[in-house]
Amino acid sequence: MKNLKKLENPMRELRVDKLVVNCCVGSSGDPLTKACRVLQQLTATEENPDGQAVVTSRARLTIRQFGIRRGERIAAHVTIRGQKALDLLERGLRVREYELHESNFSNTGCFGFGIQEHIDLGLKYDPATGIFGMDFFVVLKRRGARVARRRRCRSKVGPLQRVSKEDAIRFFQTQYDGIVLR
Repeated sequence: MKNLKKLENPMRELRVDKLVVNCCVGSSGDPLTKACRVLQQLTATEENPDGQAVVTSRARLTIRQFGIRRGERIAAHVTIRGQKALDLLERGLRVREYELHESNFSNTGCFGFGIQEHIDLGLKYDPATGIFGMDFFVVLKRRGARVARRRRCRSKVGPLQRVSKEDAIRFFQTQYDGIVLR
């Protein structure tokens, strides 16, 4: 009886906070600009045909075997929120056939997965651009998570309001009828 009341509480229901799509090329220059173009096409809508602004990431370490220098731009990512994030997540999970491994879920209630080819998401193939794989990272939250981030009267999120690994798995299975492989 107590568990049912906990689940019925509207403050306890999970929602997608944001979706981060990462495309790591491993080198700067032309491949990185092509990856940025793919991410902009992915986030383009009728209202915004150019897509969302893409952010590039820099290498933290120098790895001589891969030809990567510290501080070199090697990846591009974009953060998507709201209904656009839910639509893109649905397309990404459809590519993965709604199957994720248990190791894809973190202890903080986030989960991530990767896809091999961006054309599986419904984008048209462009020979000049090529094919890129990308990683999807989903951050889940409950209502009231803002108390830890707000500027005034900042406080901690209580232990019952934090999202656990089991909560994230249950959300994935109920919301998307997903299969978690163990």
